[in-house]
Amino acid sequence: MRIDVLSLFPDMFSGVFGQSILKKAQEKNALEISVLDFRQFSTNKHRNVDDYPYGGGAGMVLTPQPLFDAVDTLTKDTSIKPRIILLCPQGDRFDQKKAEELAQEEHLIFLCGHYEGYDERVREYLVTDEISIGDYVLTGGELGAMVVIDAVSRLLPGVLGKEESHLQDSFSTGILEHPHYTRPADFRGMKVPDVLLSGNHKNIENWRKKESLKRTFERRPDLLEKIKLSADEEKMLKEIKEHKTT
Repeated sequence: MRIDVLSLFPDMFSGVFGQSILKKAQEKNALEISVLDFRQFSTNKHRNVDDYPYGGGAGMVLTPQPLFDAVDTLTKDTSIKPRIILLCPQGDRFDQKKAEELAQEEHLIFLCGHYEGYDERVREYLVTDEISIGDYVLTGGELGAMVVIDAVSRLLPGVLGKEESHLQDSFSTGILEHPHYTRPADFRGMKVPDVLLSGNHKNIENWRKKESLKRTFERRPDLLEKIKLSADEEKMLKEIKEHKTT
């Protein structure tokens, strides 16, 4: 996958993209990331990328020209049609399903704005997606882009150590992930559940499935309304609910 980020503050990304999984993904050639300052595409002699809004009002608005020209430059030598993603509070709420959808693409372009907002023509004629990472306002789109890129990149083939690692993540299965334990088996009197030490893989699988359902029921019951459970899972969930009420 190729990812291009357009930002007025490209240095914000160096620490995130140069560490951990994202760094390894680039070293494995599973991912190519480029961050460009779209101010360099401004045709204004002062390199301004914003202006006062028509009709008056507080704040400044990003002008369309630098962003359109930047995207034209990034796409002129390729036949691949990219997804062009605008980070903004008005966008669709980002979730694991969206991450999985974007992970199927070959080229993503992220637009990170600042100031009061974008000229509406950027939304209407340039971008393919508008994404929000939550119902709050940040100084700019950079942090949102980092979140989305991290979530998408770890789904790419060859990025994680084990291909199945992300399949059991919270939200990937539709419910929250089960608890994890490691050594020592007894830490200050706090013990690992016996079933995990039993070596019985079937029992361990059932325990994990039930614990996932239990955690989801307790913390995010809304998720259970969105998925279809198997007969065994329905039975487990019934037991969990009955235990809760006793």
